[in-house]
Amino acid sequence: MEHMGNTRPIRMGVIGCADIAWRRTLPAMENEPLITLTAIASRHRDRAAHFTERFGGVPVEGYEALLEQDDIDAVYVPLPAVLHAEWIERALRAGKHVLAEKPLTTDRKQAEHLFRVAAEHRRVLVENFMFLHHHQHQRVADMLADGVIGEVRSFASSFTIPPKPQGDIRYQADVGGGALLDIGVYPIRAAGRFLGPDLQVAGAVFRHERFRDVVVGGSTLLATDQGVTAQLTFGMEHSYTNTYEFRGSTGRLWLNRVFTPPATHQPVIYIERQDHFEQFVLPADDQFAKIVRAFAQAVLAGSAPPEWTEGSLAHASLVDAVIAGALKFPFS
Repeated sequence: MEHMGNTRPIRMGVIGCADIAWRRTLPAMENEPLITLTAIASRHRDRAAHFTERFGGVPVEGYEALLEQDDIDAVYVPLPAVLHAEWIERALRAGKHVLAEKPLTTDRKQAEHLFRVAAEHRRVLVENFMFLHHHQHQRVADMLADGVIGEVRSFASSFTIPPKPQGDIRYQADVGGGALLDIGVYPIRAAGRFLGPDLQVAGAVFRHERFRDVVVGGSTLLATDQGVTAQLTFGMEHSYTNTYEFRGSTGRLWLNRVFTPPATHQPVIYIERQDHFEQFVLPADDQFAKIVRAFAQAVLAGSAPPEWTEGSLAHASLVDAVIAGALKFPFS
């Protein structure tokens, strides 16, 4: 499988029947010629069968049973974050390449361990922060580098969603991990993308629900060594927001739908300077199709770009620091 020109498609297995897999990732895999969906595993066979009826492949009861199959080259892991470390490591040791939903793990130490295991077994491990592959962010980076708003002074980002149904996995602290690991990691990753890997945590505040022992929202303040700040807000008890903004020495730049744009969405970059306003409409882009193809190409090449691993580890460190520095405000 080393040469893309004369190889069969990657035989893909799926560990876990998550909503994100059904809505976005598996449709992208279904349409990717470099991938063949081979098997989908769930703890309940009927759930796996429901997925294979839609996307193809063989339903498998139990995650371990899927890893024992020798007709699978790689696996996609959309399990809750607190289950990632165990099943990613099992998959790597079973000789499978891994595309894992974000966040890769719940802390830096686990992430480092998993990348070591991947290297030892010569397998590709990729964290699925799909939004990083959307072209709108590179266009923003290019415009900032060209000085469209002068020198960047601050960054702000918000990702908030309305409350989920009572039994939603995000409210289960021992499985879902709460709003930070599911939602808050997006603005944090965006801050790292634009402001660099050496951000420091100046402070954080979490809203912690006592009854379910879970973080349901919060904010954090980060800063670079040069004093450029990042103000980030996340939560799952809010109106829907999905945006980021840069303020510079001569203007500001902002976008909406930055983390979860539909494949048909045409992003709009807004720029405001004194006595001047303009907007740039970009072509639509499918970030799920792009990450799926990028993963497949990495597997076929035998390795992922080193900056992907470096970015994942820097992000894990930053999330660790946010958690360590947060004040919790509990409520019933």
